[in-house]
Amino acid sequence: MQALVTGATGFVGPRLLRMLDRPVVLTRNPERARAAIGHLVGGIVAWDPAKGPPPASALEGIDTVFHLAGESVAEGRWTVAQKQRIRDSRVLGTRHLVQAIRQASSRPAVLVSASAVGYYGNRGDDELTESAPAGNDFLAEVCAAWEEEALAARTLGVRVVTARTGIVLGAGGGALGKMLLPFKLGAGGPLGNGKQWMPWVHVTDLARLYHHAATTSAIDGPMNAVAPNPVRNSEFTRALGRQLHRPAFLPAPYFGLRLAFGEFAQVLFDSQRVIPKVALESGFTFQYPEIALALREILAPAA
Repeated sequence: MQALVTGATGFVGPRLLRMLDRPVVLTRNPERARAAIGHLVGGIVAWDPAKGPPPASALEGIDTVFHLAGESVAEGRWTVAQKQRIRDSRVLGTRHLVQAIRQASSRPAVLVSASAVGYYGNRGDDELTESAPAGNDFLAEVCAAWEEEALAARTLGVRVVTARTGIVLGAGGGALGKMLLPFKLGAGGPLGNGKQWMPWVHVTDLARLYHHAATTSAIDGPMNAVAPNPVRNSEFTRALGRQLHRPAFLPAPYFGLRLAFGEFAQVLFDSQRVIPKVALESGFTFQYPEIALALREILAPAA
C-alpha cells in the first residue's frame, strides 16, 4: 500500500502511520510534523485544507488516501466563527482534496475519509446502523456535507469509505484526557440522568478500522467506526470510576455545562446507539469490544 494521510499529527494519526509503509503526509505545519512523526513517514507536503487543493504531485504513485484532517469540535465555545471553521475544515478541505485527486495523473483506488457519529443527531434509544438517516442539527448537517464531498470522488473511479467515528478513547489525550481530572478528584459523574447512549471506540481499534476499510473492497460508503457495544453514559461513568478507584456519582447538570461550553454542551447530552454493522459483517474483529476492557488497557499501566 502506497498511502497518503491528512490529519496525521492528531490523536489517531500516529497510530495509523505505524501500520503503513512510509506514507506521504499532508500537513499545515511541516516543521511540527517532522518533529512529531518524521520517523514514521516517507514524505511531508505542506497543505492548508481551507485554502485550496494540495499539489497533485503529492498523489503520484499513491493508491490509498486516508483523510483525517478537521478542526476539533470540542475546543472552545461554538461562536459563529468557530462553527464556520469546523464546517470549512471538513467540507472545503475534503472538496479541495478531491479536486487534487481529479487533477492527479494517476488516481488512488480508495479514499477513506473520516466522518463522525454526529451524522445521526440525537436519536434516543434507536439502534443506528449505517443505513439510518442523518439528523438535522449543526453537526449532522456538517457531517452530511462532509461525506457528500468525499463521495464525489466516486465519479473519478475511486472507492470511498466515510468512517463515522465515535468518542475516541486512548492514553495521552483524546476525549478521555479531558475527563480524567474531575474523576481522579472524586468529582466525576454522569451527564444529566446518564441515560444517553455513548458510541465509543478504542484508538487502536479505530486505526485498525481505517486500515481495514482501505483493504476490504466490499466496504463502500458509510462505515460506523465505533465499538460493537455502545454504553449509556451512566455505565461509562461507573466503569471509569471503578478503573480509577474513585466515586463517580456527582451528576453534571446541562445548565452548568451550557454555561461552560455554550452550544457544544448539547452534543454531550445527545444519545446515539450506533452499531458497526458494516465492519462486523466484513469480518473485522475488535481488540477492545467492551468498555471495561478498553479502560483497563488505557489506564491500568498508570494506576
